[in-house]
Amino acid sequence: MTDALLETREVSKHYRMGENLVVALDRASVSVGEGEFVALQGTSGSGKSTLLNLLGGLDQPTSGEVVFEGRSLAPLDKKEMARYRRRSVGMIFQNFNLIPTMTAAENVELALAFGGLTGRARGERARELLERVGLAERGDHRPAELSGGEQQRVAIARALANRPRVLLADEPTGNLDSTRAAELLSLLRAMVGRDRLTVLMVTHDRELASRFADRTIQMRDGKIVTMK
Repeated sequence: MTDALLETREVSKHYRMGENLVVALDRASVSVGEGEFVALQGTSGSGKSTLLNLLGGLDQPTSGEVVFEGRSLAPLDKKEMARYRRRSVGMIFQNFNLIPTMTAAENVELALAFGGLTGRARGERARELLERVGLAERGDHRPAELSGGEQQRVAIARALANRPRVLLADEPTGNLDSTRAAELLSLLRAMVGRDRLTVLMVTHDRELASRFADRTIQMRDGKIVTMK
């Protein structure tokens, strides 16, 4: 295990639902090294997506801290957190979350625009990213004209637009058949090897996790139960 690039230290997350207190995470400590591909598994409600959202800066822990490159995210103000989300981590989801009225290239360019890239450089970078995910010829197609696997590849290109160190993937193969799922994870595996990309992926699929991930973290009832 290399030095941690991204980690949680005794992180808990509580929600109020009416008069009930829901403990989504209970003192969860997770550590992911640079260039690691880690699978996160557990039944529905075990806290996997909550953990991913905290690591991605989409939510804040009730207690404990999230640490990136040895620095806690806790002191960051809104502007600094937005920069962290834009520059340091990329996220992909089960439902792709592409803008349906935009082409594949425009979806990627939008992320680049938020990252501050302008004009011709934006178009060139979008084309380069789509080529990397095997969609060089599909840039002018809208999401409805692409297969599920192709849409998820566009989502990966968009997530990697601003060269993040970490890719957080929440059930990225959930809407794909087994062949497309394996193709997608082969692509991510190659990026881990070639670019030292760090991937933390939530998945229900044990077979895919054991085949592609370096190790698996098992969760139950908001707790980390095994890491191997």
